[in-house]
Amino acid sequence: MNVTFYGATREVTGSMHLLKDESDYILLDCGMFQGRRKECEQKNKSLPFDPEILTNMALSHAHIDHSGRIPLLVKNNFKGRVICTRATADACAFLLKDSAHIQESDAQYLNYKMLRSFLSKMKSAGKDAPVDRREQKEIKEILKKGGNRLDTETISELIKTYHLREIEPLYSIRDAENALRYFDGYPNRHSIEIGRDMTLKFYEAGHILGSAFSVIKSLKNGVKRTVFYTGDLGRFHKPLLKDPVLAFEEEDRDVDLLIIESTYGNRRHEPIDEMVDKLKSVLVETFNRGGSVLIPSFAFGRTQEIVYALHKLYNNKEAPRAPIYVDSPLATNLTRVFGEHLELFDRETHRDFLEAGENPFTFDRIEFIGSVEESMALMREKRPHVVIASSGMCEGGRILHHLRYKAHNENNTILIVGYMAANTLGRRILEQGREYEKSGRSGPPPLIKFFNKEYPLRAHVEKLDGFSAHADRDELLSFIEKSDLNIKKIAVVHGEEDQALSFGRLLENKGYSVIIPKAGQSMAI
Repeated sequence: MNVTFYGATREVTGSMHLLKDESDYILLDCGMFQGRRKECEQKNKSLPFDPEILTNMALSHAHIDHSGRIPLLVKNNFKGRVICTRATADACAFLLKDSAHIQESDAQYLNYKMLRSFLSKMKSAGKDAPVDRREQKEIKEILKKGGNRLDTETISELIKTYHLREIEPLYSIRDAENALRYFDGYPNRHSIEIGRDMTLKFYEAGHILGSAFSVIKSLKNGVKRTVFYTGDLGRFHKPLLKDPVLAFEEEDRDVDLLIIESTYGNRRHEPIDEMVDKLKSVLVETFNRGGSVLIPSFAFGRTQEIVYALHKLYNNKEAPRAPIYVDSPLATNLTRVFGEHLELFDRETHRDFLEAGENPFTFDRIEFIGSVEESMALMREKRPHVVIASSGMCEGGRILHHLRYKAHNENNTILIVGYMAANTLGRRILEQGREYEKSGRSGPPPLIKFFNKEYPLRAHVEKLDGFSAHADRDELLSFIEKSDLNIKKIAVVHGEEDQALSFGRLLENKGYSVIIPKAGQSMAI
């Protein structure tokens, strides 16, 4: 048996690893790369193998950096099954269609910009001056309808008429819906046949709802091989979900290769028992200034954790009961998925909410925003409130519109509650906001650019590491040392290069045999 590491190698997105033995090819995750548009576009379009060779794939969890290219896989003649937990299958039903909608919308907008530029050059051909405002308006009126809605049919026809190259989405909503037919959801600790003399078993990983460790066992010619893939490893003693498993069934304990993430391979999080107190402090300080708290958040996992924490604070009367708005239709749907999988909640959640007849995610001060009109009205709201909106890394979605209205106001707070990958707007907000705070907020504020405009970042920027869904360095090490696994070799993936290398050195100093693979690197097991 051997494994080839194709994605999330010395970086944190695009998870994809391929196991191969004498008769089967098993794919571990099929994630989307996220970051710089042009670089990621090229990475995401090209699959490094023919999907027809795959027997099946195992999906660790539903986050798009692990699941986002499954529709592309199916579109390119994948014939196997996508095997995951039941909760992951339920979440992907929303996440993959949302991803497809983003792909389609991005392609439509880029086609509009390309055609608008082409028509402008045509009009200015032979003239000494570029097109004036009146001519620009005429072009826009041709390409739009009903105000700002793109006339996609006219745009497509004109692109064909002028023999331009139309930009295609990575995949369509129809592709995503078709891909969902390939999903099979299973319970944890259930042995699943995924190849000839090859089985898969899931264990709770504690990262997000439905996330799982994957134990793949192969028995060929009397030789047994076991690969343990963590996917993303969650934190211990965190509210809402059960902790990552440390005690495994006896037949799964001898591991030839552990493939482990390293998102925070050289960092320590704030203690979990302090995160609610720090959240309370941010709320109180911001509301006392007369401002609002804006929380960019992943629709799946982080949003529900924040709502849970706010619910507890409000129940205990530990924070002003300002209105809370979840401005994300996707988060609304995924919160319902949480309600369908109570078996994955921890004892504390059952005690504090369920046994008292309360829903952790619904209470009198929270409102889930659906329509665009409601969202636009909320953006102009002046009274103190909390807004939780996606995307989590500020790369798209309704969060950008809230930033447009709130980032310039020094009374407001932008609260970062999760990982911000390199080259994302969220990372720039975090880094520039911290530098401005260190300077004593003196001088002109930093400028953040999105929607082709620059906005002054006067709002306070705070970060709460305690809400991270990823284990930190000590928790990653604790999993390896405190679990009952017998590990022969470790491959460190899913971490920016400095994090992966640092964690790898730590493991080597502890006596483990370690590899930090590069993209496309293979190793025998």
